[in-house]
Amino acid sequence: MVMGSNNSYYYYHCSMCSSMFLFLFVFGNGMASAQLSSNYYASSCPRALSTIQSVVNNAVLKEHRMGASLLRLHFHDCFVNGCDASVLLDDTASFTGEKTAGPNKDSLRGFDVIDSIKSELESICPGVVSCADILAIAARDSVVFLSGPTWTVQLGRRDSTTASLSSANSELPSPFMDLSDLISAFSNKGFTATDMVALSGSHTIGQAGCVTFRRRIYNETNIDSSLATFRKFNCPPQATTPTSLHSTPPPLSSLTTLTSRIW
Repeated sequence: MVMGSNNSYYYYHCSMCSSMFLFLFVFGNGMASAQLSSNYYASSCPRALSTIQSVVNNAVLKEHRMGASLLRLHFHDCFVNGCDASVLLDDTASFTGEKTAGPNKDSLRGFDVIDSIKSELESICPGVVSCADILAIAARDSVVFLSGPTWTVQLGRRDSTTASLSSANSELPSPFMDLSDLISAFSNKGFTATDMVALSGSHTIGQAGCVTFRRRIYNETNIDSSLATFRKFNCPPQATTPTSLHSTPPPLSSLTTLTSRIW
């Protein structure tokens, strides 16, 4: 597994909540050829979970936004051909990885944390813990650290040896989708509209670039007016410098504790 680091600022579209249980089963079980189990590493690597939790806690303590980034990284992995760690793969001669897909390029973060976790695990039980499982556990531990709910992670996923740039470009939900398109995108993965709304609860943590919601707060009426007014303080109607989807956004206050009010 070849992994790299990306330290860009932009945070968008990660998803979490009690429906994450369903998320893990729908994608994780579908991609693993072996039977999943919560104690999969009990004998082969008994310190696996505590090692992952320690690295995640230290990373999120240092930068709370990293919790949102690790959660988003897991979501972007799972939404494209299942929870198989394909999002971590760099380009090779035989395929182009998912890191340069539109929703991922210059925006996915947390690769360095996953690298650190993998390095520590390889030192105590080499070749045992899959990167796919590391992503799943790291997402859960990030949520817990940020005062969100916990859940039992089923383990035993197998890592992919290939990736799909085209699938990442076409399947990951866009922040510019309307309601019907979002419902369709999640329905294609086996989720109901209720599941989609619940998963979107993870947007109560992290940061978002002004470019992703400028049009909505200035041009649309089906939005809470007080929220739109509040967001306009840090999001001018026109970008002051040339921007793209993944450029550094205007400074926004960042929530550092998950809220359960959406659920």
